[in-house]
Amino acid sequence: MKLFLKPGSCSLASHIVLEEIGRPYDTETVDLAKKLTASGADFWAINPKGYVPALLLDDGDLLTEGPAILQYLADLAPELQLAPANGSKARYQLQSWLTFIGTEVHKNFSPFFNPAATPEMKDLARANLQRRLGYVNDQLAGRDFLMGDTFSVADAYLFTVVGWAKFVQLDLSAWPHLIAFQGRVAARPATQRALKAEGLI
Repeated sequence: MKLFLKPGSCSLASHIVLEEIGRPYDTETVDLAKKLTASGADFWAINPKGYVPALLLDDGDLLTEGPAILQYLADLAPELQLAPANGSKARYQLQSWLTFIGTEVHKNFSPFFNPAATPEMKDLARANLQRRLGYVNDQLAGRDFLMGDTFSVADAYLFTVVGWAKFVQLDLSAWPHLIAFQGRVAARPATQRALKAEGLI
């Protein structure tokens, strides 16, 4: 497998999970502004959507969209319980978390990285983030991870996007359970390996 990524972007979640499952893989960075990979390939030709993550499978198929990639990787190593079994109620709860993180947390960070975003757009996004992260903080009270005591792919995704708070001057101090969660995920050996590989630590 090959993961196309941009260091520190949402593709970090897939990178963490690749490290968790311990299967052979390669990575290639993408210059998203120029749409060129590190080897000089036209990224548009690889992924017509033009963004990361994108996972090139061993059979030559390309899988895109972080939540889909995360679940695919989890299902390669079911013994690790990074995702509940397909068809179970818990699997749908995981998908609920992945959707919430993608649409309510990830997307509300986007204006801060968009040069065309107006101050009003950023103010609205910040207000949305404060509500959404407050909800997550409440859900983490009394549990180590989003699904309970077991780390899942949703935790890798949440850790990745919440990590952007430091780049947009979003103070997390009001959410102690979220801060503790970030520390737990950061301390995992797989997370450390992915962060180091991307030059983030």
